[in-house]
Amino acid sequence: MRRVGTVLTAVACALVSGGCSGGGQTTAAASPSPGSTWSLLLSGSATPSPTPSRASFSPTPAAVASLPSPIPSCTRIWPRTDPVLIPIVVTAVAGGFRVEWPRQYDSNYRVTAVPQKLISGAQPEPAWKDVPAGTGCTISTTLTGLIAGEPYIVWLDAPNSGYEIDGTRHLYSGRSRVVYPA
Repeated sequence: MRRVGTVLTAVACALVSGGCSGGGQTTAAASPSPGSTWSLLLSGSATPSPTPSRASFSPTPAAVASLPSPIPSCTRIWPRTDPVLIPIVVTAVAGGFRVEWPRQYDSNYRVTAVPQKLISGAQPEPAWKDVPAGTGCTISTTLTGLIAGEPYIVWLDAPNSGYEIDGTRHLYSGRSRVVYPA
């Protein structure tokens, strides 16, 4: 035990007398010189202030409250939705919903009602109902087996709606607001 105390005292004295400078030797850093890491600043003239444009602006057109069907021969007007969604109409029925939408480029469809009640942990997979492509202007199906009064969002998927000439996809999904079965 006596040796440990002696060693600690010797180390403490060496640090106090020499400090942290490493024996009192100091070296000067080389003076910096221009190189690849340096930027060259040249003085110049200030950028002129922007001037207001003389162009005339037309007001934004009023929002459209409804959309025509994508099939020109169809006359039904569909409710306005996000421009990238297929418009759907959901009507509450006993224990479910009746869902209608405009036919999209001869695609088949699938529809589901996703419960909005919070569940901790892994979420259950939605049960999709397959709907074949139709020939009329409107496609519809009925979802049943739902809990009356519970909140749901109805989702529509049209996986084979095809592409525009420029390669962008035709509309291929739709959704409702929160709805409640009767």
